[in-house]
Amino acid sequence: MKIRNVKKEDAADILEIYSFYVANTAVTFEITIPSLQQMEERIIDISSSYPYLVAEDDGKVVAYCYAHELNPREAYKKSVELSIYVKKDHHGRGIGKSLYAALEEALKKAGIDALYAIVTFPDEGSVAFHSRCGFSIAGKLTDCGEKFGKKWSVLYLEKHI
Repeated sequence: MKIRNVKKEDAADILEIYSFYVANTAVTFEITIPSLQQMEERIIDISSSYPYLVAEDDGKVVAYCYAHELNPREAYKKSVELSIYVKKDHHGRGIGKSLYAALEEALKKAGIDALYAIVTFPDEGSVAFHSRCGFSIAGKLTDCGEKFGKKWSVLYLEKHI
């Protein structure tokens, strides 16, 4: 496995991974699968300001993660929100943990000191993953999203580095 910075050309692989989560899970509250052009624009926008990493297996992107703005107000500038997605058939191989470790190192070098993840609840697997990566629960928003005709809550998880 190789971890590297994202390239615009990774958009199709990233979209393939993300589409599964949009169409089949409440992991993301996005309802409509973005277009390839929208995914390319997201990659360019996010990676211009924050670390955005991919994990490759045999030259194919199998996971990705990135940091992005937690809040636009200046006082939040040393805090970021993280997002991570692993191809559905690549879970349990340590890819996510390796990606998060590399992302954390890049964020430390950039002077970031607080990491936040917003996790759909209930999703015990994601909560357990973040716990193994050193995150703890900071708060909960109850029934704040609706997808697939069901209300979902989210947990805010935090890690200070």
